[in-house]
Amino acid sequence: MFQYDDRLGISIPILTREWAEYQLEEQQFIMHKWETERGTIPDRIQELERSINEKQDALNNEERFATSCQLNTEISELASIINDLWLWFRTVPNVTEVDAQQKIHS
Repeated sequence: MFQYDDRLGISIPILTREWAEYQLEEQQFIMHKWETERGTIPDRIQELERSINEKQDALNNEERFATSCQLNTEISELASIINDLWLWFRTVPNVTEVDAQQKIHS
C-alpha cells in the first residue's frame, strides 16, 4: 500500500480503491503508517533547503553561464520537491465514519 518515491525521499500511499471502500482496520493501518512517514517530511524539507542554500551560495560565486543555468535548474527542482512534500504533509485521511459506526454496533 506504500511505495518509496525516490524523488520525494519518502514512502507514499498507493491506494487502489476509494478510501471509504477500505475496511476500518485497513484504514487504521494506512493512517498509522502514513503518520509515521508524514512525520519524516519536515526533516526531509530541511535537508532539501540546506541543499538549496548550498547551491545558491555556489550560484552567487559562479561566473560561467552554463553552470549558473544548471544550478538554477537544480534549485528549481529542489523547490518543486519541497512544494510536493508540503502537499503530502497536508494529506491526512480520516477513518470513515460509516465504518467506525459499523464497528461499534458489531
